This record gives sequence, C-alpha cells and structure tokens, in this order.
Amino acid sequence: MTCKKFLSIILTLLTFRLTAQTNPNKNFDDDWTFHLGAAQGAEQIKFDDSKWRKIDLPHDWSIEDMKGTNSPFNRDAISQVNGGFTTGGTGWYRKNFSLKAGDKEKKMTIRFDGVYMNADVWINGHYLGNHPYGYTGFIYDISDYVKFDAPNILVVEVKNEGQNSRWFSGSGIYRHVWLSTTDAVHIVPGKTFITTPLVNIKAATISCKLTL
Repeated sequence: MTCKKFLSIILTLLTFRLTAQTNPNKNFDDDWTFHLGAAQGAEQIKFDDSKWRKIDLPHDWSIEDMKGTNSPFNRDAISQVNGGFTTGGTGWYRKNFSLKAGDKEKKMTIRFDGVYMNADVWINGHYLGNHPYGYTGFIYDISDYVKFDAPNILVVEVKNEGQNSRWFSGSGIYRHVWLSTTDAVHIVPGKTFITTPLVNIKAATISCKLTL
C-alpha cells in the first residue's frame, strides 16, 4: 500500500468517526469484584462472588492498605527489597456487564492497558488467553463469545508470584480497561506501522502498513 493510499484511508475513517459522533471505546473500570487468594472455579459463569470485595480500577492490592490502619509492607515478603517488601500472590477479578442489542453485528474487543502480571482472561467461561508480561497492554476479540440477551461475565486471574522484578511492580489490574465496539470494517489496533527503510541526503522512502 502506498503512503498516499494509506493516508486516504485514514482520513476516510476519521470522517466516518466524526460524522457518527460516537466513541468506540467505553471505559470498563467500574464495578468489579475482587478476591485475593485461591478461588477454584472462579472463571465459571455461575461462580458465587457475592462475598468478594467491590472495587474500581485501576487497582493494586500490594499497596491498597497504604493509607489504612494496616501497613502493606512485610519484611518476610517473597519479593524482598526488589519488590519494595510488598505482598504479591494471586488475585481474581470479575465483572458483570450487559450489551445493547443494536451492537449485535459489531466487532467487540476488550483491552487491558496493564496487568501485573501473568494474567489469564475468560469471557462467559470461554478462555481467551494468557498475557505473562506485566508492563504491556493486550487485546482480545470477544465478538463470538458475548451475549445480548443475558448478562456477560469477564474474569481475570492475576499471578504475581516469586521474585520477578528489580523494583516495585505492584499487583493487579493497575491500568485502565476498555471495551471497544467497532464496525465490521475497521483498522485492527496495534497493526499500523510506519517506517523509513531508506533515508539519505537526497531522498527518503516511507513504508506504511496496516491491517484493515
């Protein structure tokens, strides 16, 4: 694809976006439930999380008692000084949500800006995958697994175990989460690349690639 054609597509899509006056990204930070520790079967739809804590994201269980009566610091923490003497472990997050019937033909993705670390994700009992690294965002396509006539359940298991950092990392879904709703034809997030394979004093070549 030439750069001219690439820019033409971008401008066209932006025009559609402005005309529709809609934002495809919905913040998904509110109304989660959380449990620190083991929770066998928590990825299942009918799991009872009624006794779990209600929280909003971003959330870091390693320091959440910083301003409370209990100190988050533990001299016996596995992380020791590399993790700021804070406690890691395993944490579970669950979120119930409903979708509009009018979006049934849309493409839907869930985007996590940051989870520390080793996150496993399920939607309505379907396993979406694992993202081991704690400092990068990741996206899953949930279009084929969501419901429009019943509530949906998104589940995340986070495992910050052992000595795995050279500084304090925190634990949990420590950045924002987004639900993105787009038309069937759309630019795939993270699949746009602009490079300059040839640059000299007389000319430059620009390469533009995207996944549409």
